[in-house]
Amino acid sequence: MARFEAKLRSPADLGLAIQQARLANGLTQTELADRLGISQRSVSEVESGRPTIWARRVFDLLSATGVELSATWEGDELP
Repeated sequence: MARFEAKLRSPADLGLAIQQARLANGLTQTELADRLGISQRSVSEVESGRPTIWARRVFDLLSATGVELSATWEGDELP
């Protein structure tokens, strides 16, 4: 298994990290949604980086306070 890491500076970065982690673990959006009890559309919206007021505020707060957010995950190598 490979180890991946990404810095998260925006809702788009967060969505991409979630998408890459899902793919690295061999999951479809539907499988992930089923595990979480949410719709596939919700997973798609998060992965697309669709900014919500809440997400924009969180990233604005992180930026304004100098806090860096990062994500790490393990999974199979992507092609």
